[in-house]
Order: sequence, then structure tokens, then C-alpha cells
Amino acid sequence: MEPTPKAAPYATIEAPMTHKTSRNRPNRNPLVPERIRDTDRQGGFAFIPNRFLHHGFFAALSHPERAMYLFLVLAGDRNGVSFYHFDRICSVLELSLDDYIDVRNGLIHKDLIAYDGTRFQVLSLPAEPVVTPRRPLETEEDFDEHDPATIRRHVLSSLKKA
Repeated sequence: MEPTPKAAPYATIEAPMTHKTSRNRPNRNPLVPERIRDTDRQGGFAFIPNRFLHHGFFAALSHPERAMYLFLVLAGDRNGVSFYHFDRICSVLELSLDDYIDVRNGLIHKDLIAYDGTRFQVLSLPAEPVVTPRRPLETEEDFDEHDPATIRRHVLSSLKKA
């Protein structure tokens, strides 16, 4: 009989089957019980409600809007208020000033944050996500910046030249 290879420590943790666990209900026990997040020892705790994902708010945001929203959630105090200056936000999120303004204004328009010129506040979620309809691509610049097929063609073309 050959010895069984040792598995990684995380792979060996198995939650026992109990009368409350069945095939129809997923096991909700932590995978790594000694690593459960703790707000008291970690100096605070940010959260995003599950409704943010399950009710379409996440899908209604662009990638840069998601990044800024997450940044502001993490930066905020217990009331969701933070004081980060636009220079710091642009630096951390790698946004140009124009992109920062567009992203910030988009989050305000979608009723997810408030801004008074100095402070941000992450707001409780509105009843429904605000979905901004996409405008049709019309100009060559529109296609160069937003059409996946055109962008791919440019990338492939530039790779052939290199």
C-alpha cells in the first residue's frame, strides 16, 4: 500500500455532514475557520450588500466605476464618508483626470455616491440600478475605442508589425 500524498492544508479541511446539510443546500461552513474576518482586530470593516450583485447594480457599472465604487467603500468610515482628494484617487485607480470626472459623475448619476467638492459618501443602494443606455457606435473613433472586433484587429495588426 503506497502512502497517500499530503494535500495542501486548506484542501484537508472538510466540514462534517450534519442533519442540516443536504444535497439541496450548500455547506456554509468556512473553508478556513482560523481565517474568518474580524472587524475588531482589523481596524474596521467595509461591506457591499449582496443586493449590489444580485439586483444588477454591479452589471450596470463600467469597470472604472466598479473600481472607484470599491475604493470609496473601502476608504469610507462607518457612514460611508471619505476625504480622498482626486489626485490620490486618480493615482491609485490609474485614471486620467477626465476619466475620473466621468466615473465620479457616473456614480453620482447612478445614485450610488454623493460628493460635496471635498467629501464622498457611499449611499445606501437605491431601489433599482440606474442603467445608462449605450449610444450607437457611429464614428471611426467610436469603433476604435468601444468595438471589441475593431480593437482586436488593431492589436493583431500592431503585433504583426512588431
